[in-house]
Amino acid sequence: MYDTAHGYPTAFDHPDAVKLNDQVQLEYVARYGDGGDVTPLDASMFRPPRGLYLLAYDELGRPVATGGWRSQDRNDEGYEDGDAELKRMYVVPEARGLGLARHILAALEEDARAAGRTRMVLETGTAQPEAIGLYTSSGYELCAKFGHYREYESSRCFAKSLTS
Repeated sequence: MYDTAHGYPTAFDHPDAVKLNDQVQLEYVARYGDGGDVTPLDASMFRPPRGLYLLAYDELGRPVATGGWRSQDRNDEGYEDGDAELKRMYVVPEARGLGLARHILAALEEDARAAGRTRMVLETGTAQPEAIGLYTSSGYELCAKFGHYREYESSRCFAKSLTS
């Protein structure tokens, strides 16, 4: 079981997960001025062993951070066999700077590695410099674009090997 800082395994459609997903969507709209992230996602994509979704709570039991990974394999959207795609990394504004995102990221990488995934990939955008900073300081490198937003100029895709 994960401790509070690393997050608790939770269903993607759990009410607390939905609440934080709604908040991150509002942040996407504020930063990019569009309708949020419309990448098709459903709860089944994050069920072990082909994925995992984590929620972290504060000392009062409020959900404050989230993140998940889902399995991907080679397809026409640019994914490769063995990919684990990071999705919905988010920390509420009042809990930022506490290291929650870094802890959740490490827990997700560990879980994806244990599930046999060989590379963690993610897509973010130029209007999220904090996210880019987290990922590059955690060993992620720019890679060929993939996924729903691969044609967007503001899209940035990153990857990190899970085998080394």
